[in-house]
Amino acid sequence: MSSTAVRLAATVNVLKTWALVAIPTAAAAGIGWLVAGVHGSLLFGACSLLGWGAVYAIGDRALLGMVGARPFALAEDPLLRSTVDRLAAGFGVASPRLYLIDDPFPRTLAVGRGPRSAAIAVSTGFLGALPADEVSAVLAHEVAHIRRRDVLPQTFAVLTAEMLVEASRLGGWFAQPLLYLFAPVGAAFVHLILSGNRELEADALAVRVTGNPRDLADALLRLDRAAELVAFSAPPATAPLYALDLFDDSRLARMFKTHPPLDERIARLRALGA
Repeated sequence: MSSTAVRLAATVNVLKTWALVAIPTAAAAGIGWLVAGVHGSLLFGACSLLGWGAVYAIGDRALLGMVGARPFALAEDPLLRSTVDRLAAGFGVASPRLYLIDDPFPRTLAVGRGPRSAAIAVSTGFLGALPADEVSAVLAHEVAHIRRRDVLPQTFAVLTAEMLVEASRLGGWFAQPLLYLFAPVGAAFVHLILSGNRELEADALAVRVTGNPRDLADALLRLDRAAELVAFSAPPATAPLYALDLFDDSRLARMFKTHPPLDERIARLRALGA
């Protein structure tokens, strides 16, 4: 993946995020105009912008809280911190903050605003499931998402979808009908903003920087097999954040699936190493 393609992907991701903010804000302003004219339009539009501003400011921390991540302490694994710092330097991004999920289920995710402000979370199960070279390969995939600014629309889209799903719980007796109403809207946001190709392109960029597609291919396969051995529980709307599709085939989980088939990803990586 060329530098020009990476810059283009980053620009597209920024534009997607602006669209995600602008369209609902315009809709809110329109509703306000119908309710109370110009003053209502300004009020509703301003409230929408304030809400999106909050998502931009603290959305990454909100998502990390949802998945049970806590700040990583250097003493827990000094090698992990040095690995991420080395990869960040190779990708030309600021070293992301590290978080740890105390969970035996192997998973990783990246959230944030872009190359200057991002965070990576890994589970204890992930660190125990892979050898060091494969840990580095998966972390390179996550840093690739940061370099391409995939994390910006991911954070916006996933947090919006999760808030809509959680809002259905406020309905009491109507919670289930509200879920059937809100979840598809949230899923539509996710699929409108996030393309499955972002995973393939992050794989390719990771390989371009690390130079070893075999480690990433082996890591993805090993993580998929390890995930079958441990129970997993997380909000289905967070599915796009993870390096792999970890969720079952329930109706709600299927709505938020954005990953390409694992076989396709591994085949592409094997081809790069041929």
